[in-house]
Amino acid sequence: MGLIWGLVGIIIVVIGLIGIRIVRPTERGLVERLGKYNKFAEGGFYWIIPIIDKMLKVDITERMMEIDTQEIITEDNLNAKVDLVIYYKTLEDEKSVKQSKYKVSDFEPQITRLAQTTTRNVIGTMAFKDVNSKRNKLNQDIAIILKKETSSWGVEILRVELKEIIPPKEVQDTMNQVIQAENTKRAATDFATATEIKADGEKRARIKLAEGEKQMKILVAEGASKAYGLINKSFRGNAQLLKKLEVSQVALQNNSKIILGADSKQILKLFDLNK
Repeated sequence: MGLIWGLVGIIIVVIGLIGIRIVRPTERGLVERLGKYNKFAEGGFYWIIPIIDKMLKVDITERMMEIDTQEIITEDNLNAKVDLVIYYKTLEDEKSVKQSKYKVSDFEPQITRLAQTTTRNVIGTMAFKDVNSKRNKLNQDIAIILKKETSSWGVEILRVELKEIIPPKEVQDTMNQVIQAENTKRAATDFATATEIKADGEKRARIKLAEGEKQMKILVAEGASKAYGLINKSFRGNAQLLKKLEVSQVALQNNSKIILGADSKQILKLFDLNK
């Protein structure tokens, strides 16, 4: 009996260990009992009945999916090679997790096929030059369509990015030549602008120099004019004194009386000069 109870105990322990389930914070679980949905499991410790119960785990973190390169014919009949990357995640609420398992069978390959078809349909209606220059709009348009088509799968398309859009070799060569020509034109324009700016600066410098020389001549002329005025004024004053001196000499010769005024000192000085 002891051996039997020992075996029973071992069986119970094994069953207990087999039924342990750990759900990580980045996962959600769906517990099925006898093939029917039973309960929703968030992060934590769970125990299920072996054989009777089954737990399906779903990753709810953001994931990346690379779509294989495909050739797409644009509206202007050019074969462009396109690489696409999709970022997506399974929503973490119970309804979305159930939809990701019960509404679609292995949704990742289906997203891949849907992305390829959508990209082909969108790019096929555009000229290559628009495809190459409007990547952001293309990313948004493809993402909107994918979100709409996968809305019932419990999956959210976060963003879509076109990695590379490669045209045929002859078109690529032509584009490189156009880019080179545009760069040469831009460089020539920049050089012409710089030369014009330099010439304009030199012109302004010459004008400033001429204005300075003109102003200097004006100041010199004004100074000379003022000096001439002072000399003329001084000459007129001395002429008056000389006139008075002549009158005084005549008077002295005639023994006349002389009344000296305020400028008598200047007259006497002139007398001293004449001696």
